[in-house]
Amino acid sequence: MDWILFGIFLALMLAGVPLAVAMGLAGTAVVAATGLGMLSLPTNVYTGIAKYPLMAIPVFVIAGLIFERAGVAATIVRFASSIVGQRQGGLAMVAILVAMILGGISGSGPADSAAVGAVMLPSMVKAGYPKEFTAGVIAAAGSTDILIPPSIAFVVYSLLVPQASVPALFAAGMIPGILSGATLMVVAWWLSRRHGFEQPTDEPRPPFWKSLREAGWGLAAPVIILGGMRSGYFTPTEAAVVAVFYGFFVGMVVYRSLTWRGIYDVLVESAEIASVILTVVALASVFAWASNTLGTFDHIAKAMLRTGAPEFAMLILIQVLLLFAGMFLDAISIYFIFLPLLIPIAMHFQWDLVWFGVVITMNMALGQFTPPLGVNLMVTCRMAAVSLESTMPWVIWMVVAMAGTMFLVTFVPELALWLPRSLGYL
Repeated sequence: MDWILFGIFLALMLAGVPLAVAMGLAGTAVVAATGLGMLSLPTNVYTGIAKYPLMAIPVFVIAGLIFERAGVAATIVRFASSIVGQRQGGLAMVAILVAMILGGISGSGPADSAAVGAVMLPSMVKAGYPKEFTAGVIAAAGSTDILIPPSIAFVVYSLLVPQASVPALFAAGMIPGILSGATLMVVAWWLSRRHGFEQPTDEPRPPFWKSLREAGWGLAAPVIILGGMRSGYFTPTEAAVVAVFYGFFVGMVVYRSLTWRGIYDVLVESAEIASVILTVVALASVFAWASNTLGTFDHIAKAMLRTGAPEFAMLILIQVLLLFAGMFLDAISIYFIFLPLLIPIAMHFQWDLVWFGVVITMNMALGQFTPPLGVNLMVTCRMAAVSLESTMPWVIWMVVAMAGTMFLVTFVPELALWLPRSLGYL
């Protein structure tokens, strides 16, 4: 039955059936064929999403959209420009820095790629950057958002791996997220210098203190979210609610850029985005339940361990597997498909599951801007009106650089574990 489960899933996926539907139908077919209990399917779908940590996902989506529509991104761009200044590659570095800051508000790569793209694409193209390069840089920058807390990906990982708490994962992702962003900034600067993008001008850089004051309301959001969780005033789910009400206050009272119609549009769009995420979770839970009942992943994990491969080789194999999967699948689907297989292997080698979650999520971040199905890249290419394939000569450098950072975190676990251990989460 193991082969039937995966055979149906692969056949449906190759036939163009949406991934979540393919997982749900494959799980349902196996349940029906083996008599595992069709009446229990509705219960499993419901219990798949009726979990308290998942409440943070739609609320963080709302928070991100509110801050985007309130004009926070534009003030942060001016602040980042005051830091970077006028230089070759300056705007590309600003785009990455802005995406990293916005990642501390919503934790959604595609949403923040769209927000940064709306602000940075016109100015970067005007400064002489090719549209293909610009789309690639912004997509890569947005990928850091699932590492820098708060992260929707870490919330889902914690749901599937209860041994790893959300606060510990948030803290563990901070340093790898900053390292990834810094690596991308170096690559963007090098490519800009090499190809002569954005020649320096006599235009003065924005005043630092004025820019900081204007961006202060937006910069305070990550401090409130993370500081509140660290101090114990609220849980990650409650932090998302606080972020939403803070965003309403900034947009309607401080900047006065949000109208009641704008709030309605935000709620509608966030409902659509969150419903897609939760539908994937619900249908994937059917696939996971069927595979767990059959023991499918236990069989595969035991077979892999029986090969006698050393720890180092197994780690490399997992990384390559996830890198390949990340080119075709979204992060949440990869978690549901591969974690039941990988967690037993991680526990066999006694790997820290918080560190393992960060490493896996870095793979997901790479997948967000790696063709042929990088979701961030699809967003920015649509905005820039360029084909996804045309970005490859630029994106490949960023993929290689960020993969290097990922392998650094893989083989130096303290880069991920030092902060949560210092904060008392481990």
